[in-house]
Amino acid sequence: MENQAMQNILSDLKANGFMQQKQEGFFSMRLHSVGGHFTVEQLGAIQKVAEQFGKGYIHLTSRQGIEIPFIHFKDIDAVKKTLAEGNARVGVCGARVRTITACQGNAVCASGLIDTAQIANEIEKRVGGRNLPHKFKIGLTGCRNNCLKAEENDLGIKGAVVPNWKSSFCIFCGKCAAKCPVHAIKIDRKNKTWEIDRDVCVNCGRCIRACESNAIDGEHGFSLSFGGRYGNQIRIGQKFPSIVFGEENLFEIIERTLKFFETHGKKKERFSSTLERIGWENFKQEITK
Repeated sequence: MENQAMQNILSDLKANGFMQQKQEGFFSMRLHSVGGHFTVEQLGAIQKVAEQFGKGYIHLTSRQGIEIPFIHFKDIDAVKKTLAEGNARVGVCGARVRTITACQGNAVCASGLIDTAQIANEIEKRVGGRNLPHKFKIGLTGCRNNCLKAEENDLGIKGAVVPNWKSSFCIFCGKCAAKCPVHAIKIDRKNKTWEIDRDVCVNCGRCIRACESNAIDGEHGFSLSFGGRYGNQIRIGQKFPSIVFGEENLFEIIERTLKFFETHGKKKERFSSTLERIGWENFKQEITK
């Protein structure tokens, strides 16, 4: 009974961000983050904890988080109090929605098509830490450069834009066609025509940035992928067939995806395995009906 009670304690600690180390009585503490953002106030508290309760260093995780190793069991309450003084807190682990990762997006990056930080924070408010059959990872990347490797996540979100041509502004300079990475744009200077192959276009927006006469604008949206994972088994997420427009539509699809996993997923079964077992077409119908 005592062993079972201790296992329950350790399991609860892990679910709430304390990973047991090989050294008895010590834990590597995972901190809460969204999109890899930490304020200087939070960093000050993190430094204080690492110096007073750890070994004076931190570990940067692969998902834009911070861990502080060598936190002793007896110091956990004091550590949480010190973090709270700097508006920092412990993160989550276990079978739930994990840390939302994001690149810097269009608030900082010239290539960004969406405000990844703002969207990541909204997703965190809505579904962050939700209990599920297994861990579920969401990653946002601002454009086709794919710095966050969206397809490696259970749900990947990538900024996208559908170019629209305005003939009255076009000077047929050809810069848009030259910048297109997949050669989807064809220009006939003699006959003053402009064509884009929508099936070839990757919605990267480079043609829009290249245009100096404001002849191309576009509608911004989200390119989604589902069922990606890395680890013991690797899966590249399957791309959703169309671009999703509007943040509320995006949030609705996220909600339906998690509901699908809650309904059909088995305990300790990753989302990719659920999709393989239930069927991609059944999932697609569920989130688009």
